[in-house]
Amino acid sequence: MSLEKDEAIESYILSRIDQESELLKQLNRDAHVNLLKPRMLSGHLQGRMLKMFCRMMNPKYILEIGTYTAYATLCLAEGADNDAEIHTIEVNDELEDFILKHLHKSKLKDKIHLHIGDAMEIIPQIDRTFDLVFIDANKRHYIEYYNLIFDKVRPGGLIIADNTLWDGHVLETPKPSDKQTIGIQQFNDMIAKDDRVEKVILPIRDGLTLIWKK
Repeated sequence: MSLEKDEAIESYILSRIDQESELLKQLNRDAHVNLLKPRMLSGHLQGRMLKMFCRMMNPKYILEIGTYTAYATLCLAEGADNDAEIHTIEVNDELEDFILKHLHKSKLKDKIHLHIGDAMEIIPQIDRTFDLVFIDANKRHYIEYYNLIFDKVRPGGLIIADNTLWDGHVLETPKPSDKQTIGIQQFNDMIAKDDRVEKVILPIRDGLTLIWKK
């Protein structure tokens, strides 16, 4: 499809699915004004999907690796039950004020536990078995994140990895210096061979991989 048709299809979809809350719309606007890479936030369609996954799975314990603006965090919280517990990890401490400003405006904030720091150090300290994990952090380390959280996910749990088509760069031969693309390619190859899980890649936005633990 042409770019024009792609945009028309996206507009059609967004006009016929549940709308964002006013808080999410405000967060989106704030990110585009104040952050360098606002495109990194999950956005309307993916946010509604994350909420729907929570509705379908009814997870008690959720882990998010890569909070960024907390847009996806709030979408997960919308879909989770009132007694759910969401642990979200952000390595960039300069985003903490932005994140907390929007979390504090949400009636869902009590479900959310924000951790600032290195996920590789924080995850072993969280004494939980997770029902759902959303990975959307440094693409160089997707394999390390996956290996670290795998035993902390219950059988029947869902791992969601974002950006797994990486703007189509997964089809290219990357330069040795392009560690992000190499990281995503190696992660995709590893998941494809992992018989402990069932997996599917959805061509939504930048690619979303759903991984179900047997």
